[in-house]
Amino acid sequence: MSERHLSRRTILRGVGTAMALPLLDAMLPSAASAAIAQKKAPLRMGFFFVPNGIHMPDWRPSADGPLGELPATLQPLDPFKDALTVFTGLTADKARPNGDGAGDHARSASAFLTGAQPRKTSGADIHLGISVDQFAAQQLGRNTRFPSLEIGCERGAQAGNCDSGYSCAYSSNISWRSDTTPVAKEVDPRQVFDRLFGSGDTAELEENRGKRDRYNKSILDFVLEDAKQLQSKIGVKDQQKLDEYFTSVREIEQRVDLAGKLSSGATQTAGARPTGIPQEYSDHLKLMMDMLVLAWQGDLTRISTFMFANEGSNRSYKAIGVPEGHHDLSHHGGDAAKHAKLMQINHFHIEQVAYLANKMKSIKEGDKTMLDNVMIVYGSGISDGNAHNHDDLPVMMLGKAGGTIKTGRHLTYEPTRR
Repeated sequence: MSERHLSRRTILRGVGTAMALPLLDAMLPSAASAAIAQKKAPLRMGFFFVPNGIHMPDWRPSADGPLGELPATLQPLDPFKDALTVFTGLTADKARPNGDGAGDHARSASAFLTGAQPRKTSGADIHLGISVDQFAAQQLGRNTRFPSLEIGCERGAQAGNCDSGYSCAYSSNISWRSDTTPVAKEVDPRQVFDRLFGSGDTAELEENRGKRDRYNKSILDFVLEDAKQLQSKIGVKDQQKLDEYFTSVREIEQRVDLAGKLSSGATQTAGARPTGIPQEYSDHLKLMMDMLVLAWQGDLTRISTFMFANEGSNRSYKAIGVPEGHHDLSHHGGDAAKHAKLMQINHFHIEQVAYLANKMKSIKEGDKTMLDNVMIVYGSGISDGNAHNHDDLPVMMLGKAGGTIKTGRHLTYEPTRR
């Protein structure tokens, strides 16, 4: 069989379906060196946000420079230490009151990626600034099907008073397309899945959904003919990579469908399509992360934001033995027992990031992996949840951005204090 060169933009199509493909060897110039071929692997940028600050004594590495033993909260990332950068001393000045009084949670989320002071209002006259992800999307978004992807695991209102006179839009969004337009995140895995693999034609998508529901079909069934034709054009190595990709898509699709079945019933609006939100928070996080990886793998987008929860979230963590609300615990008042529970929550969050890192490291891209070709910034706009301070923030970066970032370090800066 003679292999043919494939376009990086090759898409498998069917009724209501448009499935992008991972980077295959057949998409690289046959005579290219490894260095040239590697340039074909896209670089991705992600911003992950967690609310209510972090228990800093268990977060901050003990010494500046090369990362040694990681502190307790960051321990799950030890296998990926060479791709990790931890920052100490960063400040979000515009999350401070600066004359606006209470509302640190709203300012924490809204200033996280914008560096702008939100107008204090609970009305329609919200005003902030463009976020860094959307600035990047304006420059790079034309290269992909979706300029950016905004996802999360907690629904949030876009209006109303959520924090001391600040609109809920400030607490629920870290991505802002303009001074007055937040980009709402999607929290339903089913909606994200349909968006990633849908054709964009509403009527066709509804037909696709109906057939999948009635006949227990997979979205892969709708691209079967194109897939068979593609298999005849690629080599054995690419066929294996494609099979692995299809398996991942199908496995995620099954998890979304299962979550929809478990969540259907009294909690659903009459006549509404069941959501694909898992009952367990950890399952929800992992499912959203897996779909983010698929989106990056198929080069559907290169820029994403991910909110673990809205700022000020009082989510309970019963599954890890913390039944109290996160926000309530963050007002610890120096209580050692509350500190310990906060550390459990922080550690749980990092375990999910380690899951994502492991997933990305398993995906080969030329002579590197997806983990080598990403830059993920993770952190919070509050340091100590009890003090509500916005200096000495907990921020880290995961990934090597194609080798452009020197990793495996703890970088310290002199905090800007007041």
